Amino acid sequence: MRSTVSRRARYTGLVLVGALALAGCSDSSDSEEESSDGGGGGDLSVTDIYSQGWVGEQTDEEPTQGGTLTMADYAETRSLNPTESYANGAASGNPLGAVYDVLTRYDFDTDTWVPQLAESIESNDDNTVWTLKLRPDVTFSDGTPVNADAVIGSMGYYMENYGFQALTLLANQTAMKKVDDQTVEFTVAAPWATFPAMLAGGPGMIMAPAAYDDPEKFEPIGAGAFELGNYAPAEQLVLTAREDYWGGAPNLEELRFVWLGGDDAKLESMDAGEVDAAFVRNPQAVETARRDGYDGYMYVVGAGAQFTLNAREGRPGEDVRVRKAIAHAFDNESYLERSLGGAGIPSKSIFAESSPWSTGVETPAYDQDEARTLLEEAKADGYDGKLTYVAAADPTAQQAAVQVEAQLEAVGFDVTIDAIDNIADMTSRVYVDHDFDIAQGATSIGNEDPYGALSEWLYSQSPTNGAGYASEEMDGLLRDLQAVADDPEAGMDAMRALEEKVHEDVPAVIINPAGNFVPMQDDVHGVIPTTQTIMLFHDAWKSE
Repeated sequence: MRSTVSRRARYTGLVLVGALALAGCSDSSDSEEESSDGGGGGDLSVTDIYSQGWVGEQTDEEPTQGGTLTMADYAETRSLNPTESYANGAASGNPLGAVYDVLTRYDFDTDTWVPQLAESIESNDDNTVWTLKLRPDVTFSDGTPVNADAVIGSMGYYMENYGFQALTLLANQTAMKKVDDQTVEFTVAAPWATFPAMLAGGPGMIMAPAAYDDPEKFEPIGAGAFELGNYAPAEQLVLTAREDYWGGAPNLEELRFVWLGGDDAKLESMDAGEVDAAFVRNPQAVETARRDGYDGYMYVVGAGAQFTLNAREGRPGEDVRVRKAIAHAFDNESYLERSLGGAGIPSKSIFAESSPWSTGVETPAYDQDEARTLLEEAKADGYDGKLTYVAAADPTAQQAAVQVEAQLEAVGFDVTIDAIDNIADMTSRVYVDHDFDIAQGATSIGNEDPYGALSEWLYSQSPTNGAGYASEEMDGLLRDLQAVADDPEAGMDAMRALEEKVHEDVPAVIINPAGNFVPMQDDVHGVIPTTQTIMLFHDAWKSE
């Protein structure tokens, strides 16, 4: 499973995974309180559907041993090297977490960061020094110890090779120091309230030294509950249980990931009993699965669907008047109605109203007259009105693209739709070549760590800032949020100022918050949700 992706491409590996279908995912309008869809959940209101947490009761029965759990994951994991794969539930986070474990995880029951592979993590009074203690006698799958040297070596390798969140660590001048064999001290440049989030994602998936000591051949050697069994490209990834896992031998014998294409195909496989769980984010599929009565876990994320506007020099979006004109020309209610049959809550706010981070800040209104005025001002200064809109080539995305084209041309833009066949080409077009004016995308900001996702989206030096948007003021607002991102009450002023700046500068047009649903069969138990829509399977089991 060795990848030959370049260092530059690693920045963005799978950033657009799941965002290439229409808007990625979204919520449903509160004006439609009930659905006529069949199934045990047919009378669910949309508020019920898009409430974060477990759907269905969790069993307290004694686990059954053995068997294979098959998950229809969102995107194929082509490399188990954490520096070459995006550790997110919509990309590679689930298999990576199974192989490497994570130092910390987010506990949604207590709304706190808790140790996982680590024994504890504590900070000083101003959250600039974090002390991580490791569990004793934990080993990687090759028998070598998980100690301070291994953690520092793995995270150093991750940063040197620019794993997805590496720039967030580097931008904060994160220093690592061995205190003793079981203790690592992290020092950061400014107060960072949600620093444990870094250790719950890619940087915290610790690789054994032997995994990366040969620059020509990476080996997936981790401390997780599973190890690589078999990988058949485009077919399946099979992980086998480790009897010597630090938390005890897993209940499952195997963990199997398959990739079935669209969300409708995943639900058909769920209905047929061919898979045990799935990652679903298309709004129509999410609502179908919920109203058909599936249990599982629902993640609700901010800015889960958006259009990125290229603000780089020489592009039309360099002129903020053009970006604002696009925002005022876009009617997300009509867009969702015509493209997805009304599925999705049309909101240009970063967060859903149900989120503790919802600010209530005024968003750009649908106002064609204002859009025309701004566009005419830009044209008077030499702009020709032309825009290139890049979108996925699948029928749903193209149907949505036509809606965007019609809305923008109604106020005087001249739009060309450029269909992109696959994720790799879309990623290259947006994040490497920067050859677009408008592009489909998503940010997916979890309530547990808004700073991390917002920094990756908006920080001027972030490689996943697809818009090329750069603002010293925004960088300062991100630093303000960083210190209080663990407490919505304390951080609301910082978040409000940040969202006001987003709508003032318009680096993107937000379509709606989003719902990512992981439906599971009735016989699946013990799966643990954590940050970035990752699922952990070390305690998972299937009843007979």
